[in-house]
Amino acid sequence: MSGHSKWATIKHKKGALDAKRGKIFTRLIKEISIAAKNGGDPDTNPRLRTAIAAAKAENMPADNIKRAIQRGTGELPGATYEEFSLEGYGPGGVAILIDINTDNRNRTVSEIRHVFGKNGGNMAEAGAVSWMFHKKGDIVIPKSAAKEDDLMGIVLDAGAEDLRDDGENWEVLSAPSSYELVLEAVRKAGITPSSSSVAMIPQNYIKLEGQHATQMIRLIEALEEHDDVQNVHSNFDIDQKLLEEVAS
Repeated sequence: MSGHSKWATIKHKKGALDAKRGKIFTRLIKEISIAAKNGGDPDTNPRLRTAIAAAKAENMPADNIKRAIQRGTGELPGATYEEFSLEGYGPGGVAILIDINTDNRNRTVSEIRHVFGKNGGNMAEAGAVSWMFHKKGDIVIPKSAAKEDDLMGIVLDAGAEDLRDDGENWEVLSAPSSYELVLEAVRKAGITPSSSSVAMIPQNYIKLEGQHATQMIRLIEALEEHDDVQNVHSNFDIDQKLLEEVAS
């Protein structure tokens, strides 16, 4: 069972707290602005369309979305963001891949290196762990929301590649190009995902227990707290009960 999807579910439950801190809106605005660099029309820009959908799901005001697009296209002045990835290792040798959006690369790299060092991890060279991940549409659905056979038919007909049993949830994987179609099919069937995104999915997982598990969650939380971090991907696996205890 994949720790990243269980962690995504727990983060979703904690979302109200994140929203109060403004973290979600900050990240979504950055994503919209960067996506809009390739065109401000969501009908012809899939990445922008996905970013806008995510913003609306978090109840971001339409004016905020519009201004973020205009900053991205250059119609409004604003910070210029650079997009890149950082890689590293966490406790127990877990692989970590981080999506960064920043207006100051050197500052961000230095701060992320400090976060790693303070929480039992270390930065790695480019390419050290990225080969362990594949970009996929990732939709997590509570088992209480759908039966396996029913869900299987819905998502496969819409273009999904796989439906996995992830403990208390179903995890639906698809090619990034099919993600929107699969998500739309799920929602049209009256099923509400606990989380959904285009994410970097690991090829295999490392089981963590005890101190390593605790350290790993602290490291992930510290990385996600950083304003310039958009997403954190990792190949850890931690038992659901322990994950909830540590996260609380």
